[in-house]
Amino acid sequence: MAGALALTACSSGSGKAEAEGKTAARPSASRTAAPPSTAAPAKQPIILAFGGDVHFEGNLRARLAQPSTALGPIARTLRAADLAMVNLETAITTGGTPAPGKEFTFRAPASAFTALKAAGVDVTSMANNHGMDFMEPGLRDSLQAIRRTKFPTVGIGRNADEAYRAHRVTVKGNRLAIVGATQVLDDHLIPQWTATDAKGGLASAKNVPRMVRAVREARKGSDLVIVHLHWGAELQPCPLPRQKELAKQLIDAGADVIVGGHAHIPLGGGFMEGKYVHYGLGNFVFSSANGQTANSGVLVLRAENGKITAAKWKPARISAGLPRLMTGAAATAELKRYNGLRGCTGLSARP
Repeated sequence: MAGALALTACSSGSGKAEAEGKTAARPSASRTAAPPSTAAPAKQPIILAFGGDVHFEGNLRARLAQPSTALGPIARTLRAADLAMVNLETAITTGGTPAPGKEFTFRAPASAFTALKAAGVDVTSMANNHGMDFMEPGLRDSLQAIRRTKFPTVGIGRNADEAYRAHRVTVKGNRLAIVGATQVLDDHLIPQWTATDAKGGLASAKNVPRMVRAVREARKGSDLVIVHLHWGAELQPCPLPRQKELAKQLIDAGADVIVGGHAHIPLGGGFMEGKYVHYGLGNFVFSSANGQTANSGVLVLRAENGKITAAKWKPARISAGLPRLMTGAAATAELKRYNGLRGCTGLSARP
């Protein structure tokens, strides 16, 4: 993922995702007008951008008073992509009871979705070890906020089918399906937090057969399948064996892109069997980030004809909770360090 890779977003049209089935209004046709074409729109290359873990705790909470600028200058990078995604690591509620036995619990009002949308984020996952920090009441509030705002959110639902269901969207003729799940859950909370046929909750990647099924279902009718996972071990710069095993299983099931986070630091990324895997995007909008946990970045992928053809890491440093892209010699040094993280992943730098 050398920095020299050229990744340029096409800016014609809206430049952002349009929900499947949504069509633009058109004027009434005259008698002499040519009949509308029934051919599918031509697929154009698209740019995907991924940021890491986002919450609105500490000093970041006040930024939600002006959600249009809550994510700061990094929004420009997210808006430049045809589709941008982050991990929303918080319950969306102002009530509920904190989960028992947890040292840290995160929550934010529904304006968090407004802030993400304003920053150019098109879809988020709430499948992580903070998505139900305020238990069932917080889950009900989160689901209500998702329905009310209509913000595309994966990995959470009223039952397992809804939690594991892919968000489908067509971007410049490319049919995308995006699935979210978590491989990280507190042991004592697994029964309460995991979505089942009978209860709401989060999509759990611990249930590998269910995850494989979700990816296979997402594969149907899609040009590109993206899987967002919360996985790994905190502050560990190399992927765990279970991450590598799951990545291989999901690629075999039809995933084209696998990305995620949880470790609070960036891990390496690269290609496995021609598909793209990134083992950890690090913190992104995170109030407590400092030292090594303030290392951040934006992963930018170019997709063309159902394949990832190029990848680039744009290194950033979190200051006052917000990521700011690095420049000059500092960026060059950080990119070199980052590329070295691929050494323990078993991934290749190119397809």
